[in-house]
Amino acid sequence: MDAYRRRALRLVTPFAALACSVALLAGCSDSGSSGERQDPTTQAAAPAVNSDLQDDYQKVIKEVLPSVVQIQASNDLGSGVVYDDKGHIVTNAHVVGDEKTFQVTIANSENTLSAKLVYAYPEQDLAVIKLDKVPDGLRAATFGDSSKVQVGQIVLAMGSPLGLSSSVTQGIVSATGRTVTEGRSDGGTGATIGNMVQTSAAINPGNSGGALVDLDGQVIGIPTLAATDPNFGDSAAPGIGFAIPSSMVKTVADQIIENGKVTDSGRAALGITGRTVVDDTFRAAGVAVVEVKDGGAADKAGIEAGDIITKLGDTDITTITSLSEALAAESPGDKTSVTYTRDGAEKTADVTLGEQ
Repeated sequence: MDAYRRRALRLVTPFAALACSVALLAGCSDSGSSGERQDPTTQAAAPAVNSDLQDDYQKVIKEVLPSVVQIQASNDLGSGVVYDDKGHIVTNAHVVGDEKTFQVTIANSENTLSAKLVYAYPEQDLAVIKLDKVPDGLRAATFGDSSKVQVGQIVLAMGSPLGLSSSVTQGIVSATGRTVTEGRSDGGTGATIGNMVQTSAAINPGNSGGALVDLDGQVIGIPTLAATDPNFGDSAAPGIGFAIPSSMVKTVADQIIENGKVTDSGRAALGITGRTVVDDTFRAAGVAVVEVKDGGAADKAGIEAGDIITKLGDTDITTITSLSEALAAESPGDKTSVTYTRDGAEKTADVTLGEQ
């Protein structure tokens, strides 16, 4: 599987349309070719249903789904989660894009409400919008502690995939602590996000910004993107989706609501701008430092413009994306080393990482 990822909102919709066409054709076909009535004794028995688990699902859906909304921008459609009783809604930055105003549809309702952008933070692909008028009975979701999420835990993804509002899919937590770089529709790269929750619950276009929920009815993540398979035309790779952990969502959303912006990102920074360089065989070979921020981590470590970074700690650095992913796994204040070449000579510097 290639490490390349594309936002869930921007997955190739023809693939989804094809899948829907196949499903429709299958639904229209007869179960037998002769048209004769089948003897009931020859039919396979329906699988037993764990009634307790089914009750848990239905209880969680009834509790959380009213807090999951559909967000309509001028060109894009996504999902959001009601954050508080004041009408704040958290979603993905790529859902809001460059828009300032939105139409919001509450779950199981045909009425739309207007909302305005409070602030978007593309570096973590999160944004907060606010309803112009808070309707009676608006229910805020409960956000859990994502540090307690465990692999194998059953989860439900709620949102508006392909515009189908109030949809729910089921899966498990497949992994935690993933660092993923988003793809963009223009072929470039978007935000690099660390500590993401990987899930097998289906995440389709329109799920972005919705809720990944545990069986206690707590939001443990915001579904953001799905893996794509380059061997199949970058179509969706089934069962591999990623959600921003709820603890990071709360950290960012609280700052936006209180200050109107993010004042403490919690993201490590080296304090440089750089670009990927290639060797004589046109293979990515490191990150050339284009500019060093005065007083930043690199500046204090003696790194200069023109140096080519090849390692951060023990991690090989070949591209600007790999450097971003390595930094996403670190925290401000962490001490590490940077290996780089200058005038053909390899050097190593001890660095205390700053904050992005």
